[in-house]
Amino acid sequence: MTLPKTAEFHLSGDHVRRALDHLASNDTQLAEALSLWGYPQERRTDGGFSALLRIIIGQQLSVKAAATIAARVDAAMDGEATPERFLGLEDDILRGAGLSAAKVRYGRGLAEAIAEGQFDPDELHLLEDAQALEKVTALKGFGVWSGRMYLMFSLGRPDIWPADDLGVREGLRRIRGLDDRPDIKEADALGEAWAPYRSSAALMCWHILNNAPA
Repeated sequence: MTLPKTAEFHLSGDHVRRALDHLASNDTQLAEALSLWGYPQERRTDGGFSALLRIIIGQQLSVKAAATIAARVDAAMDGEATPERFLGLEDDILRGAGLSAAKVRYGRGLAEAIAEGQFDPDELHLLEDAQALEKVTALKGFGVWSGRMYLMFSLGRPDIWPADDLGVREGLRRIRGLDDRPDIKEADALGEAWAPYRSSAALMCWHILNNAPA
């Protein structure tokens, strides 16, 4: 099956629906989940410094807490999230907005890498998944999870499987009817059946977790 792709963002809402329908045609458990919960919504963020900074902010925080802190940091930059404006802020202002000392360092490292031409987020669109992930994870403070989030939500890559994400593994447990949440290695193996549309499957896992009762 060949799914239509857009020039800029491959993980569109239309792609997600078509991909999940295709996967569900050979997966009765996924088909049942779709009948119960429907389709996940498209998730898309602008790329570049702003998106990468938001990923730093969101590390190990709830969505609500991350959004609150991100709004404060944006306000401190007068609504213009650029490397230069971020570098112009004092540490005390960033800490007051809610960033930890480590996240201040990571943010400054990101801003400096872009401002000095050592890292160009725009070039990631030209790279294969593995190469793009390597570029992002070379930045201090960006692990594999952070890189995968950028590839999914800013680059729209259709076959990213964040098995290290707790929410994905819990959603996977519910789809497969498992007694225990799979570990990362098990989730990686289980996710192989959904290639090459694993990003859509991951969105479904989050969708179930966010809407199903505990």
